[in-house]
Amino acid sequence: MSHTSASPVPPPSPEELAGAWELVSYVSVDEDGAAGEGPLGPRPRGLLIYASDGHMSVSMMRGDEQPPGRAGPAQRFMGYAGTWRLAGRQVVHDVAVSSHGYMAGTRQTRELVLDGGLLTLSGSARAAGGPSQHRVLTWRRAAGGRP
Repeated sequence: MSHTSASPVPPPSPEELAGAWELVSYVSVDEDGAAGEGPLGPRPRGLLIYASDGHMSVSMMRGDEQPPGRAGPAQRFMGYAGTWRLAGRQVVHDVAVSSHGYMAGTRQTRELVLDGGLLTLSGSARAAGGPSQHRVLTWRRAAGGRP
């Protein structure tokens, strides 16, 4: 009896992930799986850089005007830098510095899917004192974004 099955897609290599990525979308997903606006509004902007030497940096901001009553830097900009490594189908960020002080010194682990020029990172995040939220960020390889 002959049996064939599709081979699972191998996890990406560090070389495939290295380079610059532009933010396409940033959404929060509730317990029922419904996606809603993320913390940086409906049109966030961002740049994620994975250096081939293991360093990384991410900067994200609102791409629209902030609604009245939501002033403050925490809602307009988010960013951190540190080191990165792959662990199977996850990318691990060891945060050295951050726009949010509570993140410095933490390890941020994200599920990853690399599909051609699109990178999707997802994971749970907990704002200081707030509930855990599932976030999904989609990135597009930046023009000339390979090292």
